[in-house]
This record gives sequence, structure tokens and C-alpha cells, in this order.
Amino acid sequence: MKRGTAPSALRVVVSACAIVGALVLGGTTPALAQEASRGDTAWVLTATALVLFMTLPGLALFYGGLVRAQNVLSVLMQCAAIACLASLVWLALGYSLAFSSGGALDPLIGGLSKAFLAGVGPDSLTGTLPEPVFFMFQATFAIITPALIVGAFPERVSFATVLLFTALWLVLVYAPVCHWVWGGGWLAGLGAIDFAGGLVVHATAGTSALVFARLLGPRQGFPNELSPPHNPGLTMMGAAMLWVGWFGFNAGSALAADGLAGRAMLVTHISASTASLTWMAIEWSRYGKPSLVGLVTGTIAGLATITPAAGSVGPLGAVIIGAAAAVVCFEGVKIVKNRLRIDDSLDVFAVHGVGGILGTLLLPLLAGLGPLAPGLPEGRSVFGQLGVQAIGVVGVVIWSVVVSALILLAIRAVSRLRAPADAETEGLDLAVHGERGYTL
Repeated sequence: MKRGTAPSALRVVVSACAIVGALVLGGTTPALAQEASRGDTAWVLTATALVLFMTLPGLALFYGGLVRAQNVLSVLMQCAAIACLASLVWLALGYSLAFSSGGALDPLIGGLSKAFLAGVGPDSLTGTLPEPVFFMFQATFAIITPALIVGAFPERVSFATVLLFTALWLVLVYAPVCHWVWGGGWLAGLGAIDFAGGLVVHATAGTSALVFARLLGPRQGFPNELSPPHNPGLTMMGAAMLWVGWFGFNAGSALAADGLAGRAMLVTHISASTASLTWMAIEWSRYGKPSLVGLVTGTIAGLATITPAAGSVGPLGAVIIGAAAAVVCFEGVKIVKNRLRIDDSLDVFAVHGVGGILGTLLLPLLAGLGPLAPGLPEGRSVFGQLGVQAIGVVGVVIWSVVVSALILLAIRAVSRLRAPADAETEGLDLAVHGERGYTL
């Protein structure tokens, strides 16, 4: 007799007796208890740490290297404070609004039944994951999304405005859109595909950043007398951390340790690599010198653009998405700064907003292209899906623009959006936070 045969047989007999007994007594067949998958749980725990690593320290260092030396600590402070504040807002309201039932309002917003994780116990599951693990994974998305907006307003924003805007924006913009797409809302009902946040993360953050930059006004000296990035090396290190962390962002969104996660990781890497080289080539051909900042900006554009499509395309589609991301986002930077004359200082809209929207729209066109391409879900046509994706883009952009503008106008009515002019001149590190990034 092999080891384990007798206990297995005993369990079968006991289960059969329980079923027969229930039927004899007029009851119903007992449901087998669903258990969390240890493999899926281990992977999503790892992915959660990787996504938090994207904000702290990845995004903080990426942005910190791009500003003047006297503002580097202010950017790090904003990213760190947002991470803490977003975590508490997500616990109190955000998670429940995004992932619980909203009753009659369910197509638009969830309810408050899971506020402060009410009703979530140690055995609660979301799919094959313990619900606290799913909560934490989604919390890291809620952290990085408003942190992306930091790139729109460095060197001139009031720190109180950053905190107040973040709290309101998470509840009024991010949570509803998250519910629309991932929580069973109206876009989910239409069949919109957003694997890891092209709409939920990048379109919301990018368009809101553009509104914020427009209402806040430009930096002193914009556009002709701005200082160059004070530490491109710091920016490259931050970009490298973002690249690694993005594997948790995209591959973790499979919510399982399976082939889908592996393919999402593969196409994420290919898109980032292609976009980096394409951006470098554009810059090299136009300006005669390939810059480090340009290369890693291309990296982030490629990562943002593949995000919504990471579960829907193969490697060949990822190459096309990466190349398109570099070309379109590169032009987007010039349009925002030179034509619209909006000082979106670190190009949040051009890289994240445009990239997320572009990937969302390219997804149905490339879903069946080449090896490992899974194609669209059964019963969906390319142009039918494209129409749904376009509806998603329009809805998310309009909501993000209108609500972000209303939040900022409300804040401006009771406080000031900008730091004092002398603080801008001196630098926010010392004037606002009483610290210096460098003592030479």
C-alpha cells in the first residue's frame, strides 16, 4: 500500500456518508470548502512587494533626479507621504468603493460594506487568494497612481495641497474608475479589457496631472529658462527599480502563478526594451546625442503602454506597442510643452496618460498577432472590442478631467495651490521641509 492511500480513502468514505446523510435528512449537498492556492498567494505577495517598490523608492528616485537639487527632498517627501496617506484612505473607503457592491449604484460605484475591511475574515477569499492579500495588492496600485501625478507639479506646489488632493482624488476619481473596470461596474459590463491599469492607473493619473499642471501654472522660468535635471544617474536608478517592479504590476495582475503571469512578464520586458531603444534612436537622430534621461523615459513609456495589453498580446505585439509608445509619447511631450504651453514638468500626461490610452486602443488590433498571442475572448471581434475600448477611454478621461478640476477648484477656494514665490526660488527642500538634499 502506498503512503497516503488509507487516509485518502477514509476521507472519501466520510464525505460520501455526509452527503448521504444530508440527503436522507432532507438537507442539501454540503459545498466543499474552497481553499486558497499557496502558489498563487506566494506569487501575489511577491508582486505586492514589487509594486510598492515601484513607488518607494523607484518613482521617488526617478522623479527626484529630474528636478533641481534644492527640490529633490520635496519630491521624495511627496512620494513617501502619498504612500502612507493612500494606504489609510484605501483601508477606510477606497477598497470598499472599488470592490464591493453598490446596490442600485453598482454600475458606477461600490458601497461601504467593506469599509475598514468590515466582514473580511482570515478565511475570506478573492478567487484563489486570501482577501487580505488581494487588498494589499490593490492597495499598492492605489498608492502609485496618485504618486504618478507628483511629476506634474514639482518645485512649486503647496505640500498641504498634495495631501488634500490625494485623499479626495483617490475617493472621487480612482475608486470609481477602479470599480467601473475591475469591480464589476459599467465598463466591465461592456467587456472593456484593462489587464493591469492602462485606464485605471495611467489614463486617470495622466489626464489628472495635465489638469493639475494647467490650474497650478508653470514653474518660474518656463519654458526657456529651466534648469536641467540635477542627477540623471538618480533618475536611471529609479527607472531601473520601476522596470523591475513593473513585473509585479503586470505579471501580478494575473492573480495567479501561471502561464498568463509568465507571458505578461515577457511582453512587459519586450515592450520596455523596444521603447527604450526607439526613444534613444529618435533623440539621437534629431539632436545628435542619445541621453540617459531620454533612454529611461522611453522605458517608462513602453511599460505604461503595454500595461493594459499585457494579458492580451504576444511578443510581436509587444515590439509594436513598444515602438509605437516611444514615437507617440515623444511627440506628446513636445505637444504638451510647446503647443499647449502646459508645464507638466516631468511629462506625466505625455508618458503615462498617452501611453495608457495608446495601449488600451492598440490591444484589440494586436491581440492575435504572432506566437503566444492569445487573441480576444471568444465571441468578440476586433472592431467591436476597439469600440468598447474607445468608450472606456472617453469615459475615464472625461471623469478624470472634470472631477480633478472640481477638486482643485475647491481646494483653491479655501487655500492656495502653490508654494510661496520665495519658497519656489529658494527651493522647497529648505523652505517647506527644513532639510537639504545635499550638503557640499
